[in-house]
Amino acid sequence: MVFPIPSADATTTHTALPLRVATAGEALFDLIEEPDGRLKPCAGGAVYNLTRALGLQGVGTLYLNPLSGDLLGRQLARGLHDAGVALASPTPVRAPSALALAALDTAGKASYSFYRDGVADRQVTAAALIAACAALPDLQVVATGCLALVAQDAAVYQPWLAAQRAAGRMVVVDANLRLSAVDDADAYRANVMAALQHAHLIKVSDDDLEALAVPGANALERAHYLLQQTQATWLALTLGPDGAWLLQRDGLAVHAREEAPITVVDTVGAGDCFLAGLITALLAGPEHSEEAMARRAGGLAAPITETRLRAVLHHALASASYCVERAGCAPPSYEEARERLALRSAATTAA
Repeated sequence: MVFPIPSADATTTHTALPLRVATAGEALFDLIEEPDGRLKPCAGGAVYNLTRALGLQGVGTLYLNPLSGDLLGRQLARGLHDAGVALASPTPVRAPSALALAALDTAGKASYSFYRDGVADRQVTAAALIAACAALPDLQVVATGCLALVAQDAAVYQPWLAAQRAAGRMVVVDANLRLSAVDDADAYRANVMAALQHAHLIKVSDDDLEALAVPGANALERAHYLLQQTQATWLALTLGPDGAWLLQRDGLAVHAREEAPITVVDTVGAGDCFLAGLITALLAGPEHSEEAMARRAGGLAAPITETRLRAVLHHALASASYCVERAGCAPPSYEEARERLALRSAATTAA
């Protein structure tokens, strides 16, 4: 089915929510290998998945990069529109959409190869990103990561990140390294580390820490070390089936994992849904909640209590768990994530 790109008016007025989060980075189509060898096309890319997940959780979100006018670009635009996400660049560009080939192992974990030269989402400048954010009076958070952190795009994203931190917005960076996407791994690592210096919230996996060659005897030690090498307030460490840690700069650290068995269909988009859950919980949920307004008045990047730190992590984990039980990136709504948390709480109490 061909989906037309919504008009400028449709994309900017689809949601009445104030735009509190702006995301920048890749939007592409994953071609996922199925057991019979066929390739299943799925809209994706880490930043695209994060953006949709934020919109579906009721957070007013703006996607900053342009999309292609080709068939895939129209479907990417429709996916964002249906999630309530606004487009900073509603007019499509002539460049093609990017592609990624995703192969799944026996545990449902994906490995990728990318086709991104001259693609639509890379037709952007630092000046355009900065101007789009400056025009948003309610903007509190900017987020990027993954393929936006390749060294070739440093001149686009590094100045933008620096400008957002200087403007007092919370900066979120998902390391999410894809070494298969670059020829110069050392330059990629260096650019990722430079981006992390701007962040208030960092997300890494145990694999990311290995790829960055962070010192330490285990993933948790490496995560503590990395946090201290940056200015970040928080660092989230995901460990797959072993759950996740959320570390705070003042030394607080909490861990959570799913207690009930999970039937994993695949892990595509799980980390992106996890990060969307983190951001949503730090914002204290959709804009209309009283807690969200109080959090906004109190300063978003300030340290929080251990109780709240744990609640934020649990919401993020519930968002990821919902995703892995479904094929492809299937983000939950805010209500679905809360329902999953309530069931988990009930099961824990009963036990």
